[in-house]
Amino acid sequence: MHKAGFVNIVGNPNAGKSTLMNVLVGERLSIITPKAQTTRHRILGIVNADDYQIVYSDTPGMLRPRYKMHEGMMQFVGTAISDADVLLFMIDLTDNEPFPEDLYKRILHTKASLLVLLNKTDAVSGEKTQAAVAHWKAELPNAEIFTLSALHKTNVEQIFARILELLPEHPAYYPKDELTDKPERFFVAELIREKALEIYDKEIPYSIEVVVEEFKETEQIIRIRAQIYTMRETQKAIIIGHQGKAIKELGTRARLAMEEFLQKKVFLEMHVKVDKDWRDSERRLKAYGYLPR
Repeated sequence: MHKAGFVNIVGNPNAGKSTLMNVLVGERLSIITPKAQTTRHRILGIVNADDYQIVYSDTPGMLRPRYKMHEGMMQFVGTAISDADVLLFMIDLTDNEPFPEDLYKRILHTKASLLVLLNKTDAVSGEKTQAAVAHWKAELPNAEIFTLSALHKTNVEQIFARILELLPEHPAYYPKDELTDKPERFFVAELIREKALEIYDKEIPYSIEVVVEEFKETEQIIRIRAQIYTMRETQKAIIIGHQGKAIKELGTRARLAMEEFLQKKVFLEMHVKVDKDWRDSERRLKAYGYLPR
């Protein structure tokens, strides 16, 4: 008997979805920062054994769209809710933000096995955790409730065991040696974006898009050329920084992260260009992978 299925993680921004995904997959596939909206795409992480294949999906945090880019991101979430065999609805116990009504309704009516994951138990009192358990048992009586700390891996093994029990019998969806559906170029761009989120303040990291224009691998080194697009000349100046100091720091941090991820020496070249209003341009969003071509 072989089991296989799609296990999709949804929830509000910064609920800990990417942290959990990386723990479950055992690889660092999704970028993690303390800032919200770090995940923009649906990212698959595939876990294989002789008798099962779990296809996990990390998804963008649920939000009310302000740009066409957000609309594309919420389409990823909607698809993940629709095609899940097991749906992991992740809730941040430290956050009281409401859920977007349309997506929440889809979660309420999902045909998938629904696990409600109350995350960040390490950051709240036991009383608050128990109150949340009672609330969600009443709110979603057909769901199974788990408490966890994805950061400290508390209760993750129990959640994994339950996911395995719930997986349907099915042949593998992907070759058994695949880890993800995304190419190395995608993760290289994500690492640059992650370091930008760490370095720059306010709107700057949210205004950028990273496109890897060249990825050449030789025996000794990988040569990468990346284009950073931002929306205004003032933002471009901030990204470059005084005498190029900011972009130099970004390049150093990103290169070191890439070398760890790719397990090889990296030569990284980056340029910054203005692409005004790219977040609302259907043509650009298709090119950047937020909307179907």
